[in-house]
Amino acid sequence: MREIRALIVDDEPLARRGIRQLLSREPDIVVVGECRDGRAALAALEALAPDLVFLDVQMPELDAFGVIRERGVERMPIVVFVTAYDAFAVQAFEAQALDYLVKPLVAARFAAAMARVRERVRMGDIVGQSARLNALVVGTPSGSLVVPAAEIDWIEAEDYYSRIHAGGAHHLIRQSLASLWRRLGKAQFVRVHRGALVRVDRIREVRAVAGGRMVAVLRDGTTVPVSRRRRATVQALLRSTARGNPRAAP
Repeated sequence: MREIRALIVDDEPLARRGIRQLLSREPDIVVVGECRDGRAALAALEALAPDLVFLDVQMPELDAFGVIRERGVERMPIVVFVTAYDAFAVQAFEAQALDYLVKPLVAARFAAAMARVRERVRMGDIVGQSARLNALVVGTPSGSLVVPAAEIDWIEAEDYYSRIHAGGAHHLIRQSLASLWRRLGKAQFVRVHRGALVRVDRIREVRAVAGGRMVAVLRDGTTVPVSRRRRATVQALLRSTARGNPRAAP
């Protein structure tokens, strides 16, 4: 069972004790520290690197939102807000909190929050593994799927998402083409136009079609438009790959 390291932040000793007691029923949770104010919380987050923080909204000097603002959302662990009031719920979720618990804490509601925490930790582990394997995690109706970069044929932008085409299947992921290109590697993928990335070794040829347009023809016969601006880059990459010396596109 994956151990989850938790930090408790609340200015009320009784509240901290109550959270600790509820966590004592969770065999996979280890409480690594307690804090009674936001400044101490910032120091503990840096020193202890917890997976999870129970964060009281209203604290002296620096409240929960101040902690997140100073630490940075991207550097925060999983956050479960704890408060005596429900007026901050919208603001809490805007700060990307996983859950929002109102005092006095109810055991059943707390258990439901912990179930969500475990699912988030599991997803985080999958994402971390996929990054190490140079792969992407995509959602499917039956759960999550890891798609290795080597299986991806091409990717197209679709509103706020990117659509991954891999082995005849396609999947949506809420990530920009630019971030995917950086992650997957510019030596393996080329941006053929503003809205599409293609894996270089999937391109069979680049040819002209009606109207003077250029397209990249993939191994499976799929054609992807190549913009005039990027035509020379794509052709240079193909020549380089043919010589057995692929280079990153500029």
